[in-house]
Amino acid sequence: MPLYHLDNIWWKADKTHVSRDEFDAKLDKLVKLDSWIIDGDYSRTYEKRIAACDTIFFLNYSEDTCMDGISKRVGQIRPDIPWTEEKIDPELVELVRNYEKENRPKLLELFAHYPEKNVITFKTREEADKWITERQQ
Repeated sequence: MPLYHLDNIWWKADKTHVSRDEFDAKLDKLVKLDSWIIDGDYSRTYEKRIAACDTIFFLNYSEDTCMDGISKRVGQIRPDIPWTEEKIDPELVELVRNYEKENRPKLLELFAHYPEKNVITFKTREEADKWITERQQ
């Protein structure tokens, strides 16, 4: 199944971004495809993606786990962004710190609004890794 990272749709390699209209047009095309996996937060697009999908993988990790992940990715070449982070991004840190009170409630409300969606929740990276491993066997 094709995997699309929203950061690669929004961001350019020079750390500028496309227009909101261009981003939305690209996302609209993606959610109309027969199958896809879309990775990324982008809270203003939650409902569009949830309405179009059949399964949601909700990475309900602790703030500490997320902050640890941010730290470990500095200097790493990654497929989910079009550059290599040279230092911790303060805007990303702020997003993670505010997630519990700002974005998580929006998601939970949408999950309730779309009860027909299959929501698979992982609270730890180990849970997610175990789930993936079990399906590869």
